[in-house]
Amino acid sequence: MKGTVYIVGAGPGARDLLTLRAADLLARADIVFHDALIARDTLALATRAQMVAVGKRCGRQSTAQRFINKRLVDAATKFDVIVRLKGGDPLLFGRAQEEIDALEAARVAYEVVPGVTAALAAAAELRTSLTQRGRVRSFALATPRVGNGEEASRWIEGFRGADAGAIYMGLSEAPAIADALIAAGRAASTPVAIVVDASLPSARTHYTTLAGLAVCAERDIAGPALLPVGPQFRARATRSENDEAATASSGSDEAASLALAQAG
Repeated sequence: MKGTVYIVGAGPGARDLLTLRAADLLARADIVFHDALIARDTLALATRAQMVAVGKRCGRQSTAQRFINKRLVDAATKFDVIVRLKGGDPLLFGRAQEEIDALEAARVAYEVVPGVTAALAAAAELRTSLTQRGRVRSFALATPRVGNGEEASRWIEGFRGADAGAIYMGLSEAPAIADALIAAGRAASTPVAIVVDASLPSARTHYTTLAGLAVCAERDIAGPALLPVGPQFRARATRSENDEAATASSGSDEAASLALAQAG
């Protein structure tokens, strides 16, 4: 084979959260096979590469994994530096294993370049540690999402033994997620955050509980979302609620003052 395939993590979205190795490989790439949600300014780092979109989006037509595998193997016969660019970290819910297996079967040289996963970016956005001394010693990463022909996800098993966790690609299944966690023994009052577009200027956070998750998820929330769940988010959620209440009260006072002034 002529070239090497680099399976690269693009991180949570912000270009400056790429690793130096990832940025260097993009600059040297001859061809880049990229996911659907990779930011344009990240793709712009590949100044000399042919760009091929092979991303998967929920509810939309997407590229079959076996076809992606074949394209990577074929590219190794034609190009020196092939980058397979995946959102977050390629080894976490990124279907990287199927690609690794295909490359090894075809005896294609490859390397894996880690990236910042969404749970870490969400924690930074929430300004809350995912683990806390004496309180949260274990943290689960899970997704209820399954592909066509796959067995149902047993994601709830990971949460049973963990103090807290984060759910990837779960916003559309929020009611079922809340019910499953409560049935597994989590209190309905357990804090939940919804973090959208973590690390980007468009980032938004919403706080709720397992009891209120279904209603909160019905809001007009657009963009990739992560659901951190655990007791460590209670203090930040309470502070957010107090700030919102204070803002609402201030707005009511201003409106009343304005009404009195107009009446006078």
